[in-house]
Amino acid sequence: MSLATSVLEGNRLSLARLLTHIENDTSEGRAALDELFVHTGQAHLIGVTGAPGTGKSSLVNHLARYFRKPEGAGAPSKVGIIAVDPSSPFTGGAILGDRVRMRDLAGDTGVFIRSMASRGSLGGLASATSGMVQALDAAGYRIILIETVGAGQAEVDIARLAHTTLVVEAPGLGDEIQAIKAGILEIADILVVNKADRPGVENTERALLSMLQLAHPAPRIYWHDGQLMRIESQPQPDRGGDFWQPPVLRTVATEGVGISELGDAILRHREHLQTSGGWERREHARLQAELDTLLKAGLVSRWQKAASPAVYSDLVDRVLARQISPWRAVEMLLDGGRT
Repeated sequence: MSLATSVLEGNRLSLARLLTHIENDTSEGRAALDELFVHTGQAHLIGVTGAPGTGKSSLVNHLARYFRKPEGAGAPSKVGIIAVDPSSPFTGGAILGDRVRMRDLAGDTGVFIRSMASRGSLGGLASATSGMVQALDAAGYRIILIETVGAGQAEVDIARLAHTTLVVEAPGLGDEIQAIKAGILEIADILVVNKADRPGVENTERALLSMLQLAHPAPRIYWHDGQLMRIESQPQPDRGGDFWQPPVLRTVATEGVGISELGDAILRHREHLQTSGGWERREHARLQAELDTLLKAGLVSRWQKAASPAVYSDLVDRVLARQISPWRAVEMLLDGGRT
């Protein structure tokens, strides 16, 4: 029996083996993904991002429990969790801190948790994350929660992968300005103010609402020539559908406060995408981005195999000696090393 067939039959050990193959980019992993791809496209991908210390892992833990409860979200869904952890600079492995915070999910066979190392990948996601998502999707996990590293301003990659992106803030971390830098209004479908029992939650919430107001202003009403005039705002379409106003929700994840409201908002956003056509547009953008990434990696790999090490080393020495610029060196490499 092939690895892909075993995964389709629900074998958790085979799924774990496949995820390892994907993370290590082996030929067996690629072959299995090729066989499984026809069975993908059913899962709701939910990205959870935000600065370190905002409580993303605890939030993911309670969201998984929400989607596993029939009374909370209809029929219980199998939930997959991919937690991208920072890499060890010595071993390249993940710290696995998220596993510690999700121990109460360990006994649920309907939940599959996988921690993976970022391995130096920017944007908060490891390069193998997309392949892991496809494997969980094919294995029947209809809700997939993807928690990013929490690098702060480099978290925009999650918006290219997820259908619904949660941006998590917390009071007292001074993240209001950071949120503007990170393009929070562009990537957030739902804004979550976690640790809402802390002082300063009103200031954080007010700052986020003010930024949303700047992005989606309300109608202006004023007097002109003795008449009350109204200018309607021009709502901007979201990145995959008709206008969606990101809600700002308070939670205290460690106590489960606000989780039901957050889960309901996620389901409403999914319904909005499906009815507005945004789901298909986001799928198109996601798969195109993945294809572009794989194409770039494939071209670089093919070039490295065909390139002359001596020519490359010589050009590096010339750049180091300031004889040519890096841009000129790249042109020469693409031209076969000719000057």
